[in-house]
Amino acid sequence: MGTATAVVTGAGSGIGAATARRLAAAGYRVVLAARRKDRLDEVAARIEADGGRCSVHALDVTDRDAVRAFADGLDRVDVLVNNAGGALGTEYVAVADPADWSAMYEVNVLGVLHVTQALLPALVASGDGTVVVLSSTAGHVAYEGGGGYAAAKHGAHALAATLRLELCGEPVRVIEIAPGIVRTEEFALHRFRGDEDAAAAVYRGIESPLTAEDIADTVTWTVTRPTHVNIDLIVVRPRAQAAQHKVHRTA
Repeated sequence: MGTATAVVTGAGSGIGAATARRLAAAGYRVVLAARRKDRLDEVAARIEADGGRCSVHALDVTDRDAVRAFADGLDRVDVLVNNAGGALGTEYVAVADPADWSAMYEVNVLGVLHVTQALLPALVASGDGTVVVLSSTAGHVAYEGGGGYAAAKHGAHALAATLRLELCGEPVRVIEIAPGIVRTEEFALHRFRGDEDAAAAVYRGIESPLTAEDIADTVTWTVTRPTHVNIDLIVVRPRAQAAQHKVHRTA
């Protein structure tokens, strides 16, 4: 039968990198996919140093032809973790740049669509496939300044929920994981266009925001449940965040 294979998009940093490492430690052969090959090489080196198996593929999930070529080169897929995504800007709807909204939709929704469509035949053929969609609490509750990101993550949520209905009866589980505040090295920095002070302010005063490793642990737990168990949706927040607008911060 060979070793079960897990594909992780956005695997070059943050949640994707942590998830790839955790799945490799759980015994999966991990296929690392992201745009920056140098970052993927760093993740792969760490996995291999820990005794894991992996391969590296430079991939832009918004490029449908590239995704198809990537899928054609894989001999087996048991798990797909759709992690590639991100936020851009915090402008209000009245003044937001449509180009930012388009970019967020392309990666957070259409990127998930492209990769899932391309790999679905292999996931079904595995006889026990799992699709994971990393959404966000923003995909369930809107907030000021988050219109474009919330719209995109609502799209990812709708995609996961619809896919689960459409695959009912097929040997494929569909899991959505919606994190709240997670402190990673790049998410907020990218959202604030490189403004380090603004990025740091997102987490200021929060005693223990979630880490990429926390989400990786959650992903790994869901995909390693018995084959008949589908974890439809998990919302994961730090203890300090009771809701989208309710966050305890120290003085």
